[in-house]
Amino acid sequence: MTVYPEAQLYKEVSFLSYYYHWSFETVMTLDHKTRRRFCEEISAIHKELNNEPKNIFEV
Repeated sequence: MTVYPEAQLYKEVSFLSYYYHWSFETVMTLDHKTRRRFCEEISAIHKELNNEPKNIFEV
């Protein structure tokens, strides 16, 4: 059985709670794949708003 790293879980919960104002309970009802997808989408929005490349190797 593989256990999801506790530190990573706290980061994801904090990230989603901060940006979406979701409760701990709400975020914890999401499965891992969905939680990660929301985190990726928020990060992509930030990169676009800051004119950062989506890939660090893009110039």
